[in-house]
Amino acid sequence: DKAVRCVACGHRCLIKDGRAGICHVRFNRDGVLYVPQGYVAALQVDPTEKKPFFHILPGSNTLTFGMLGCDLHCGYCQNWLTSQTLRDEQAGVAPQVITPEQMVTIGRRYGAQLFGSSYNEPLITSEWAVEVFKSATQAGFRCVYISNGNVTPEVLDFIQPYIVGYKIDLKSMRDKPYRQLGTVLQNVLDGIQQVHSRGLWTEIVTLIVPGFNDSSEELWDAAR
Repeated sequence: DKAVRCVACGHRCLIKDGRAGICHVRFNRDGVLYVPQGYVAALQVDPTEKKPFFHILPGSNTLTFGMLGCDLHCGYCQNWLTSQTLRDEQAGVAPQVITPEQMVTIGRRYGAQLFGSSYNEPLITSEWAVEVFKSATQAGFRCVYISNGNVTPEVLDFIQPYIVGYKIDLKSMRDKPYRQLGTVLQNVLDGIQQVHSRGLWTEIVTLIVPGFNDSSEELWDAAR
């Protein structure tokens, strides 16, 4: 029936012909999986600590880029304009066509030392990220992922040769809130272990959202 299995994130969508995955940006056309390429919806040079990476090249700048779409739908997302474009008609920004070589030129011009994929969920646009990272690493930059951690071994195999650091948002230590966001807690806990076990520099961030994940008990569970 020309269905294809996508392994870009932990949803592992089985996408039927003519349909898209949960992320809305990876889709099946006549039995072939199509993925985003060749544009950015956000592009910014800013402090590496803002990513946030606290222990990678302190004081440096990172050229950060993102595309459109996400495999989750967090109601408090600070990157809602890019991540929820295809779910919410009030969201959306105009994409900018660009090449990896042009991005390298921009990174050099502004004195960046790293390239980071962020703003939307980078796992679902990993093919483009790797295309950019290949040019960036050849030009002497280091590369990082800023992600929700809903990973698969297959996507980590694909991106690992090009990245030195992986930041994961641990959004809750409870399964029910995670299901409200669009995945399950265990996927992310397993993702943290997978990233760390591969020797990638791993940093974990919990954004405290009042009334959602801010109980002392839950925060102590995350810390432990």
